[in-house]
Amino acid sequence: MTLNCIIVDDEPLAIKLLRNFIEKTPFTQLQASFLDPMEAVGAINDDVHLLFLDINMPGITGLELSRLVSGKTRIIFTTAFREYALDSYEVNALDYLLKPINYTAFLKAVTKGKEWFEQQERLSEMSSAQVQDAQRNFIFVKSDYRQVRVNLDDILFISGMKDYVRIHLASGGRPVIALSTMKAIEEKLPQSQFCRVHRSYIVAISQIESIEHNRIKIGDELIPISENYLDDFNSKIE
Repeated sequence: MTLNCIIVDDEPLAIKLLRNFIEKTPFTQLQASFLDPMEAVGAINDDVHLLFLDINMPGITGLELSRLVSGKTRIIFTTAFREYALDSYEVNALDYLLKPINYTAFLKAVTKGKEWFEQQERLSEMSSAQVQDAQRNFIFVKSDYRQVRVNLDDILFISGMKDYVRIHLASGGRPVIALSTMKAIEEKLPQSQFCRVHRSYIVAISQIESIEHNRIKIGDELIPISENYLDDFNSKIE
């Protein structure tokens, strides 16, 4: 997706720098820029994704202006004064850039914005039950006649054993052995975080250390990627 941006800053050189960064970045485009914050108020609508907002401006501060902005527009504060950092997060800013701004910091901030808006799009397409599942960071599995909670960010990979699965954990210790088929456990996991790579393996994408010759390295394990799952796996890591 392309992010529509507006810049509000009383320094022309600061606007010029941000304009160059926005034009340089493939997924951002500049809608308008303003030296006078009051002139910007009418231009900031729900079509604006990112608002680059200086904090220390005459007439009305960036913090005051931010309280007039719709929640659909995410704010990235820009300022030369580090002491404003905590204030910026009190108004739920997306990020805070300290002047002089470099492109690396800019790119990190707008990438965070892109990921946030893409997540909102995915959630809007889901049913309420699917949204709850996507926001939940754990699952329950049946193990030894108990329902055991497993945190998603603790899962390294899952291996199948007929009617059971072994859930290998980053926190160490013995794997959790759960009564489940691979298909059933796969349906419990968020597709954006996990991928079936073999009839006997599901991997946590964030835990992958390297991929070579259709084998995935996670810790000391080398996990094969089956030809049947290769296209889906490649699409998730691109």
